[in-house]
Formats: sequence, structure tokens, C-alpha cells
Amino acid sequence: MNFQTLPSLDMTDFRKLGDYIHAEFGIKMPAAKRGMVESRLRKRLIALNIPSYDEYCAYLFSPRGQKDELSFFINQITTNKTDFFREGTQFVFLEKKVLPELLSSVPTGGTKKLSVWSAACSRGHEPYTLAMVLSEYAAQHKNLDFSILGTDISTGVLKVAQKAVYAHEEIEPVPMMLRKKYLLRSKDRSKNMVRIVPQLRSKVRLLRLNLMNKHYTAIEQMDIIFCRNVMIYFERETQNQIMYKLLNHLKLGGYLFMGHSEVIQYAQFPLKSIQSTIYQKVGNAKE
Repeated sequence: MNFQTLPSLDMTDFRKLGDYIHAEFGIKMPAAKRGMVESRLRKRLIALNIPSYDEYCAYLFSPRGQKDELSFFINQITTNKTDFFREGTQFVFLEKKVLPELLSSVPTGGTKKLSVWSAACSRGHEPYTLAMVLSEYAAQHKNLDFSILGTDISTGVLKVAQKAVYAHEEIEPVPMMLRKKYLLRSKDRSKNMVRIVPQLRSKVRLLRLNLMNKHYTAIEQMDIIFCRNVMIYFERETQNQIMYKLLNHLKLGGYLFMGHSEVIQYAQFPLKSIQSTIYQKVGNAKE
């Protein structure tokens, strides 16, 4: 079987897949995304030697498919656009405003153990950016210790994040000083790859998490949460449900960083707007 003999994804099968994606992962799947779904799944059908999308649906929804195929399906469907130092002004604000404030209450001789969560961390660019920023700050402020949790629904991108190996063009946004300090060039220069240094990788813990889960039982209380450019894929009701769950894992006085493409009605949540897309928790989150 090849690309030419595989039939198109018709609207009936697209709706089966779209309804499932929405129910399980909360992601909107309007008709305009049919072409995207078809193109992302086409190679998978050929690899499995499945001759039609209808038969793929039957396999995916079967007990065996739910066990063996679901992770591949998620990896193909979810969007994983990410960069190092994406929306860089937020990291400047983190360094100049948030960290000094959170450390201001540390008693003399004490240490602040900072917990940071990168929700929907994709291939690891965001948590490792955070690790660079926090490591630089900790080098100048010995009363700071930190840990970073990165979560994503896709096991595929988490494996990439775990390896922490990236093509050289991906690190272009990283300042040269930080590249020299936190990135290792491949011994095989023809591969043009780099890897995050071990001491930085040790600061990042990675975990699979579906934000649609009823409870985030493995998530501790956080000082800072980055959940950027994720909410845009959900409907308003789902956005609100996820927001409450995020806030239940954010400490009072902690900070929430959203993406610049996202607008939330923060007045209905116990949040104070600090500046565009950056909020501080000022009360308990109750649905």
C-alpha cells in the first residue's frame, strides 16, 4: 500500500476521530482541521498496512488499539510548536520581578526551594529555558534552590525532552553565553546536534499528564506555573475547568504565565493581573 492507493478521510470518520479527541483531550476539532488530521495519520495507516481510515478507527477504538495505538495517535494529533526563550519578555519579567519577590521573604541563612511547572512542555524547550534562567539567577543568589516539572500528554515529545538533544538551528534563540555554559556539542560535528548539560537536565523532571484528567494527583504545590499557548485549543468551558485545576496547584502568591495568544477572563478566578499574560494568585480556587 502507498500514498496513492489510500482513500481520503471522509467526514464520517473525521467526526469519529474529532469527537474522540474532544471527549478525551478537550481539543476542538472543527471541520477545517480534517485535512490536517488526514495528513498526520496517513503515514501511520501505511506503516500499519491499514487500507482505510474507517478501519483505522475500528482498530483505534478496539481494546487492542487503546492499548497499543493510542500513544501513537496522540503523538500524531497534538501540536508541538515550541522554541527556546519563546516570548522572551516573560523570562526577563521572571528574573527581574518574580524571583526577587519570591526570595524576599526568605529568612537570613535560609533557602527558598522554588517549584516550577511547565504544563504542556512539548519537546522540552520551555523547561530547559526555565532551567537556564533559574540557574543563572541561583548562581548570584545562593539562597535559591529550584526544581522544574515538565508535563505533556504526548509520550513522543517527552522522550525527546528526556534525551535533551536538539538540532543546532533550534538553539538559535539561546544567548551565546548560555550556549557555551549549558549546551554540549556532539562529538560528531557532521550531525550538528547539541545536548543540554547533565546538571541542567537533573533539575527537570518529566511526566505524562492529560490536562483533561479530573485530578492532577502527581502534581505538588507550585510557586510558578507556565501554561502557555495551550488554552487556545480548548473551548471556554474546558478552559475554565483546566484553569481551576491549575490554580489548585499554585501556591497563594504564586505566578501563572500564559501565552500571548491567550486571553482569559481572569476576574472570575482568584488572580490579579500583573501585566499582559502574567497573573498572581490572590485567593483560593473554587469551581
